Amino acid sequence: MRLPEKPPLWKEFQDHKFIDELIKMLQDKDLISKLSAIEREYPYWDSFKHQVKPLPYEPAKVWVMNKMSREQNITRIKIADDPGFEFKYNTPSRILQYLHEFDMHLGGKLEGRGIIPEQDKTRYLISSIMEEAIASSQLEGAATTREIAKEMLRSNRKPADHSEKMILNNYRTMQKALELKDKKLTPEMILSLHASITKDTLTDPVQEGKFRENDKVQVVDGVTGEVFYSPPHFAKIGEWIQKFCDFANGVHDSGFIHPIIRGIMLHFLIGYIHPYVDGNGRTARTVFYWYLLSQGYWLIEYMSISRIILRAPAGYSRAYLYSEYDENDVTYFIDYNLRSMDAALKSLQEYIARKVEGRQRLYSLIRNEPVNERQAEILRMLLTDGGVGLTIKSVQNRFGVVYQTARTDLMGLQELGYLTEKKMGRKMLFFRADDFERKLGHKFS
Repeated sequence: MRLPEKPPLWKEFQDHKFIDELIKMLQDKDLISKLSAIEREYPYWDSFKHQVKPLPYEPAKVWVMNKMSREQNITRIKIADDPGFEFKYNTPSRILQYLHEFDMHLGGKLEGRGIIPEQDKTRYLISSIMEEAIASSQLEGAATTREIAKEMLRSNRKPADHSEKMILNNYRTMQKALELKDKKLTPEMILSLHASITKDTLTDPVQEGKFRENDKVQVVDGVTGEVFYSPPHFAKIGEWIQKFCDFANGVHDSGFIHPIIRGIMLHFLIGYIHPYVDGNGRTARTVFYWYLLSQGYWLIEYMSISRIILRAPAGYSRAYLYSEYDENDVTYFIDYNLRSMDAALKSLQEYIARKVEGRQRLYSLIRNEPVNERQAEILRMLLTDGGVGLTIKSVQNRFGVVYQTARTDLMGLQELGYLTEKKMGRKMLFFRADDFERKLGHKFS
């Protein structure tokens, strides 16, 4: 990824000639109208300069004028008294629209209105945590496929390599974050989450759950080695993390900050402070996940935002850099994350619609059979992937049920003639029976 160009600054144009030009631009109704349309997207300088290039003004000067307009509605947040620890954000109409939509769809008041069928909540939750754990790890370099990673998590087998260890750690840490959603954030909790995420994956195990003690950590391009970002000096990390926790817990708030914006800023601040030798990104995304859960946005449990980010990870990196390069204006990072959340929500809604439709079609085939909903889902899964072998443990993990329930489900399908059993060592593996599709009546997909 190429480093973004840093935007022009006001101090570069502090002369009488520019003041005269500024007055002229402010009186140009056509310019103001075009800038109003451009600002709906809140573009960074590298995009802004191309959009205003056809105008009869120098793009850098138009940018400076536009920044003055942005500053009129900016919200400032001072995390610490140290230089570089004042941040700001704007709420253009697109951001307000996203926040409204998420308040309508992600919050606890709608929990009982069927966004996710009640009988499927446990299964969807397990699946979504798996997806998020896998994608978040892949963003940090885990090299394995979703299919292999899911097989490891569902079968409960030991991780075979470093990448699988990262994914298993992420999965367990997200479960831990769920358990901590009613707790206040503390430095000890953040260290505990980091220790859980990085367990047995760092070059130096001593760094697990420990703040960095030097400034050797930098964010660099993996191909060119170019330095994208150098974090603040390590000496005051402990103090900054305490201030970070105060911000998360609403201590010293001087006004209302929308919970989703606060959660995204927490995500950003972990990356900005970069308190660890490694694992900063995974920790940041876990803290974001924890915070939204703590604020009652229950549906976030079922959404894999990292999977959306993974489709175009350069955009994620650019959103960080835009905010850092433009005087700590976190609006770019907020906007990027809201767009990712919107895509994740739409993906979840489409996934649920497909699953509900699939179940209805499957029920029409087996309506006279004495099977429960988990068994129906097992049949649907076997129709989609005919070669899969199921163990009691994998069914237990997939549906979040106890061992005996999983065993009863599989044995019941075997008695009905849908499955056949094969022993492999101490394990029992269940496969589709030879006449599986004929018994269902026709091929289902």
